[in-house]
Amino acid sequence: MKLGLNSAILGDLNFEELVDFAAENNLECLEVCCWPKGKAERRYAGVSHIDVSDLSEENVQYIKNYCHAKGVEISALGYYPNTLDPDLEKRKVYVDHLYKLIEASSKLGVNMITTFLGRVPNKTVEENLEIVKEVWPPIVKYAEEKGVKIAIENCPMLFTNDEWPGGQNLMTTPAIWRKVFKIIDSDNFGLNYDPSHFVWQHIDYIKPIYEFKNKIFHVHYKDIKIFKDKLDDVGIMATPLQYMSPKLPGLGDIDWGKYVSALTDIGYKGYTCIEVEDKAFEGSIEECKKSVILTTRYLRNFVI
Repeated sequence: MKLGLNSAILGDLNFEELVDFAAENNLECLEVCCWPKGKAERRYAGVSHIDVSDLSEENVQYIKNYCHAKGVEISALGYYPNTLDPDLEKRKVYVDHLYKLIEASSKLGVNMITTFLGRVPNKTVEENLEIVKEVWPPIVKYAEEKGVKIAIENCPMLFTNDEWPGGQNLMTTPAIWRKVFKIIDSDNFGLNYDPSHFVWQHIDYIKPIYEFKNKIFHVHYKDIKIFKDKLDDVGIMATPLQYMSPKLPGLGDIDWGKYVSALTDIGYKGYTCIEVEDKAFEGSIEECKKSVILTTRYLRNFVI
């Protein structure tokens, strides 16, 4: 397995500074965020370390050469919108950019993108599955033609009042995964596995690794801390941030030894990327860098 970083937390750095930082801290890969240029609508969104809308052959070669010189691979190009947004104009913008991501990933020889499946929040799972049948098969077909894998993260995107009741991403549980994989039966469509989102949903974060071992294309390292006293006060029907908080790996409730052990059990040899969303380390760019350094040092106990 190769240890790397999701670039969102270092959005203040340019591409070269990002790659340099990864190389200096012995990170082998980067999940490079590639949002459209412009204002972000939420935290950790809007980061664009590679502009896929203006990727000339010259730029492609420059990116490849720079990464090669620094010994840092790009694990995936990342973009996490709601591709099933009920606003059809927004949906089109998101899906169109996803196509650009797929094309760029192919040109760069990365051959992987990471994203969300999306969801209409006020519709049921079954109703959303019907929309998935309309929206996603052409996207996956294009990815197949370009030789690119699509790894869907299992984050519910159900954190704020405007995302309720269903959240903005359908691929949140093993039960839903099975249904979606029946609809989209492709070797190029799989998972960006993040255990932290299972913790606050009270789902076993180890067991699905074995069942879906052939669908795990990419892996995140992010921890979650549940505050039991707060949960007892507001209950699981509250917005999750009322009773939990994202933490650096090792500072939350996940047993990372068991998690990495399960990945080795299934023979996973792919990319594993740190994702930092710990508010305790967001005061400055130096604090953000420190969070990555601390996490890298900790995870090197399991990933060498």
